Amino acid sequence: MSDEKGPSEEEQRDAERAAQRLAERAAQALAENDRTARHFGIRLEEVRPGYARMTMQVRAEMVNGHHICHGGMVFTLADTAFAYSCNSYNDNTVAAAASIDFLAAAREGDELTAVATELWRTRRNGIYEITVTNQRDERIALFRGRSYRIDGQLASAD
Repeated sequence: MSDEKGPSEEEQRDAERAAQRLAERAAQALAENDRTARHFGIRLEEVRPGYARMTMQVRAEMVNGHHICHGGMVFTLADTAFAYSCNSYNDNTVAAAASIDFLAAAREGDELTAVATELWRTRRNGIYEITVTNQRDERIALFRGRSYRIDGQLASAD
């Protein structure tokens, strides 16, 4: 039996606070250059290490010829949440693959929420699941993305 102890509760809380601050700084750095999210009104509501929640209101110009939200817009919202979640460790990370299943139609005026959760992560790769819901908490789409870490970081060190 080892006499070594793991980190104390206080050390664990300090590490969690530092990871949260880093996730927030990385998200801020990403947002500064994210013209697509700004253009479509995609808003970051929450970020944590390996997690992001983003919202977007379906506007008139986002509706297709069937009078429903264009699938590409739903994909863009989910992909943006994916980006913020997998970059939350401040390592430059890009999509290597993504797929989406459309479950229900979104309509003009709907407020969509994309919640991205990390399922698995190694030094270079990760898998994230993103659920898109409307304001009634009805599932609109399920998205899965595979990330790949490239060189560099988003935010400079403290």
